[in-house]
Amino acid sequence: MALELKDLLCDIHTHTIASGHAYGTIRENAQGAAERGLKLVGTSEHGPKIPGSCEPIYYACANRIPREMFGVEVITGVEANLLDDGTIDIPEMLLGFLDYAIVGVHGFCYKNHGAEENTDLLIKAMGIEKVHFVAHPDTDKYPVNYERLVKAAIENRCALELNNSSLRKPQERPGCYDNYRKMFAECVKQGCYIIVNTDAHDPSEVGRFEKAVELLNEVDFPKELILNCDLDKFKAFIDYDYDRIMGF
Repeated sequence: MALELKDLLCDIHTHTIASGHAYGTIRENAQGAAERGLKLVGTSEHGPKIPGSCEPIYYACANRIPREMFGVEVITGVEANLLDDGTIDIPEMLLGFLDYAIVGVHGFCYKNHGAEENTDLLIKAMGIEKVHFVAHPDTDKYPVNYERLVKAAIENRCALELNNSSLRKPQERPGCYDNYRKMFAECVKQGCYIIVNTDAHDPSEVGRFEKAVELLNEVDFPKELILNCDLDKFKAFIDYDYDRIMGF
């Protein structure tokens, strides 16, 4: 049975004005999520190596964000930047204030090391507590070895992201369509979860998964490997427990 937009219940890679280059608030993103029928939204501001992004105190106070807005559950995370030594730009202490972390490659703070070393560095970052997702592993600008990346994702309880924003602007993410097809084939072969996100930088983009759904149906990707389709499975995957989140 084909995947439908209504099957995707959450969007956990979204940005707000706190990231310095996005254009809505958390409340506006939650409202956009509600309008598109989502049950859960995650806010994941960029790490501090991105110009204009948050100061550390922002993440340390994340537990003060309401856990429900407009009937949508709200969780808090970070899109941490992979650095050239395989670490990320968020101290592990700050991750204790958050529900999850996504690790992503951005040219502001990372250079291309070639497919094998890029893969090595992402694998190292996957071992950091709270890192459960790899953002947009899709561009020829930062190639990876998908066989190795998928294997490591399974071993480290990470899911690989299908980023709808990449598909909307493939000129900015060269090779993304073909690379996702390669990634999907390995995920199916090895049994690796993916997470579908929008990478929204405006409330109008939250929950707009159209391009991603089209591609997933093209390759007949199994729903049981898509974390968005089952919120209980998603929460278990990140070991979600709000009572454990640290307070500032």
